Amino acid sequence: MREITYSEAVREAMSEAMRENEDVFLMGEDIGIYGGAFGVSRGMYEEFGEERVRSTPIAESVIAGASVGAAMTGMRPIFEIQFSDFIAIALDQIVNQAAKIRYMYGGKAKIPLVMRTPGGSGTGAAAQHSQSLENWTAHIPGLKVIQPATAYDAKGLLHAAIEDDNPVMFYEHKLCYRTTSDVPEGKYTIPIGVADVKREGKDISIVATGIMVHKALEAADILAEEGIDVEVVDPRTLVPLDKDTIVESVMKTGKAVVVTEAVKRSGFSAELASVIAESESFDFLDAPIIRLAGKEIPMPYHPELERRAVPQVEDIVDACRGLM
Repeated sequence: MREITYSEAVREAMSEAMRENEDVFLMGEDIGIYGGAFGVSRGMYEEFGEERVRSTPIAESVIAGASVGAAMTGMRPIFEIQFSDFIAIALDQIVNQAAKIRYMYGGKAKIPLVMRTPGGSGTGAAAQHSQSLENWTAHIPGLKVIQPATAYDAKGLLHAAIEDDNPVMFYEHKLCYRTTSDVPEGKYTIPIGVADVKREGKDISIVATGIMVHKALEAADILAEEGIDVEVVDPRTLVPLDKDTIVESVMKTGKAVVVTEAVKRSGFSAELASVIAESESFDFLDAPIIRLAGKEIPMPYHPELERRAVPQVEDIVDACRGLM
């Protein structure tokens, strides 16, 4: 099987969906001739033209509102918010319109809408362009929230999101764009709401999201040399959340470390920890649940300060050693 990057996988999924269904179109800032801030839509403008790859003004609320309206009238828009931080400008349309309309109309109106956005730190983009805000939208009933860590997952889950009749938030970590994995040619889908065990183990369960999946796997390799066998669980979708896979893993290992990049206070790491604490897996725990997450500060610009603001491989390794 061929190996491609995460950004190529996202572009393939969008292009395949647009070739298959003329109702699918892409809208956002600099996505046309420029190819997107991170090059994800490069070449799509040339293939599909300006009617279906629509570069917009810098007006996130307008982009979101137009996409909601298009979805209500039968189109299947994909809109890109250039940085996930800018979701704040579009929250009224996302939270009070996209998430509510199908419920308020008793199912007579659908919102088949995908909202793609890159988030996270690691690129030196500082406080207004580096946040992990996925917990904001995971809190809102009516939204599905996807956070794939690998190219394979990104392509399959994006196809599933485009075909879904509900609004879907699709978070892409900026550091994931250059990572590679085996990805089949052609269309395939991954069910929304199904977690993936990225590595099996018997001593400790690490539940990680986004870029932290890669760091957890790297930590697991280091710990394996010390005789510590780590299992890595990737939820892949935050809403709906596959609680069963997480619970089963913790029941097997008896120890749990939750790792997210988002700020620890009120972050999704608390939701993951509560899933364990409120389930039958709690009785199997041999030690307290450990949460590793971002520090409660605006993201620094300085590379070393930025690095220290979020969990790193050595933090995961140290946490697991402590549990053992």
